[in-house]
Amino acid sequence: MWNEPYLETCCRSALNRLKLAGAVGRPPTEKDEPCLKRLAGMGFCRERGDGRYEISAEGAARHAEEILKLPKRAAG
Repeated sequence: MWNEPYLETCCRSALNRLKLAGAVGRPPTEKDEPCLKRLAGMGFCRERGDGRYEISAEGAARHAEEILKLPKRAAG
């Protein structure tokens, strides 16, 4: 059964740009800010104290699955 939240195309693109930004993070002034807020609400990224967004461990795992098409790792 599918139980992961669906990501719109724009949000998948924002997640990819977020991963590519690395430690620098994504500024909130970019056009993808609504997607960054949505991703943060799903736990895939977080807003830092400087206002930039950085990917979370959950976001990195989702990026690996959905963008890179890597197999899901077994828990444990």
